[in-house]
Amino acid sequence: MGSNGTFLDNEEAPTYAPSIPVPNVQELVRKDPFQVPQRYVRKVEDRPKDTDTSYLSSFIPVIDLSLLLMGNNEELNKLDLACREWGFFQVVNHGVAKQVSQKMKDAAAEFFKLSLEEKNKYAMPSDDIQGYGHAYVVSEDQILDWSDALILLVHPSHYRKLKFWPNSPKGIQEIIKEYSNAIRKVATELFQSFSLIMGMDKEALLGLHKQLVQAYRVNYYPPCSKPDQVLGVSPHSDTSTITILMQEDDVCGLQIKNNNEWVPVNPIPDALVVNVGDVFEIWSNGKYKSVEQRAVANYSKARISYASFLFPHDEVEIEPPSHMVDSKTKQQLYKKVRYGEYLRSSMNKKMEGKAHTQMAKIEG
Repeated sequence: MGSNGTFLDNEEAPTYAPSIPVPNVQELVRKDPFQVPQRYVRKVEDRPKDTDTSYLSSFIPVIDLSLLLMGNNEELNKLDLACREWGFFQVVNHGVAKQVSQKMKDAAAEFFKLSLEEKNKYAMPSDDIQGYGHAYVVSEDQILDWSDALILLVHPSHYRKLKFWPNSPKGIQEIIKEYSNAIRKVATELFQSFSLIMGMDKEALLGLHKQLVQAYRVNYYPPCSKPDQVLGVSPHSDTSTITILMQEDDVCGLQIKNNNEWVPVNPIPDALVVNVGDVFEIWSNGKYKSVEQRAVANYSKARISYASFLFPHDEVEIEPPSHMVDSKTKQQLYKKVRYGEYLRSSMNKKMEGKAHTQMAKIEG
């Protein structure tokens, strides 16, 4: 660490967690569109239900970032309510140019069209989660997700392991950088408003990170002949501070848990989906909720989603600041945890609801 408390540019890029190699789902479907191997079939109680909750999607809050940046109090109150009651919201007028988003979507679609041999040039190593493949596979008998992913660390730049960054299609590396920079700008602007609703100075939340770290995960969900038996991504909460997701405009797959119901997050054209992560829940002493989410498969269409995770430096110790501990109860709900340990502990387990936030809870 430098003398001013910042982290040095020459520190080594971190590694995260090992994962057991598993088959490529896109290739399974290409060879036989009707096969759904037993390793992907969920227990009956974990399968997507037929109940129609799509009408609830319209209740998910929509936040206008341009109003937040103008200091609009009504929008700040909406943000506070969204983080308390939903832990999720869609953000509009966010400033990410449509051309930047579209280039990212086009490049990703081209990447996933490449042969498996070509994509495997960027295969995830056995000891880390950067690259193309599957993360969070910790046992041979684990039920697998119906998806493949490309996962990269994008910021700070010395964390990038460029051997895992695709060279094809042409220009994709620059497109990922441009898109990720635009998303990081949205995140730091949102952090200013989060700081305000937490009763802190505008720059305080960003400062708590010491070094803002950004990871990027592009998920590819192939079509599935039995979508009611599988999940694209298992139920989980994110270990980030916040996650910013770009969805496809025409295929719905993301669902969030609200009042014990799985609610689809229907895409709003050009909106980004933002969710509260575990770090934000801990820093807010539980006021803001990191909620469970999952992805379902689609019978006829493939789907791609683009998730950007923003989180603190490994060495940061996270706990609720004293002013977030309710003055009435004076109860601190979370103990101090070193973020790097918290993150790796969650990665060494399969994705399972909110199991890992329990690790930071004070028993009582």
